[in-house]
Amino acid sequence: MITATTPKGERRRQALVAAAAELLLEGGFEAVRHRSVATRADLPLASTTYYFESLEDLIARAVEFSGNVELDAMRRRVGEVSHRRRGAEATVDLVLDLLVGADGHDEGARGQLIARYERSVASARHPELREVQLRLRAQLDELLADVLRRSDRLVRPEQLRRLVAVVDGAVVAALTELDPEPRRMARGALLEVIDIVAPATPQQADRFRTLD
Repeated sequence: MITATTPKGERRRQALVAAAAELLLEGGFEAVRHRSVATRADLPLASTTYYFESLEDLIARAVEFSGNVELDAMRRRVGEVSHRRRGAEATVDLVLDLLVGADGHDEGARGQLIARYERSVASARHPELREVQLRLRAQLDELLADVLRRSDRLVRPEQLRRLVAVVDGAVVAALTELDPEPRRMARGALLEVIDIVAPATPQQADRFRTLD
């Protein structure tokens, strides 16, 4: 593997990463092979071994690329959220905007969800993917904490993990159904626990009452 030290080399390397990320989204890890990536990127077959130490290295870079694309979309969504006190339903809807996406039966959105959970499961077996997933997860936690604070909700790290686990479980269960509605299922599950895992911050009047 040779580092892409020239602008042309870096463009080729990024084209290979983007091509691998597309294949991951379309067909999962089995779809990412040296030949399929090179063909998708319209580059010579040898370029995949020229710019990457191994297929695993290329896959890890593709996973990071895909994760960062999703995080960028989440950041834009968080940037649209005003800071005000929100009830359980409004807060849950914002959280699901980040973790699940919009309502409806969009096959593209469903494919993206499936790919995301495939990456998470694969990271349990592959150390090089685990490191990438941990970095992506840390950034996701920051975005979730931000949107909860903008909704006047208390944020505690251990409860943040519980919140994500509730959504993950509901989404994975929904994706196995004949007529999957992951957002609807996740919404019902999260509404039951949101005031426990991310309770509203005490209002000023509440603080005074506790002192009486």
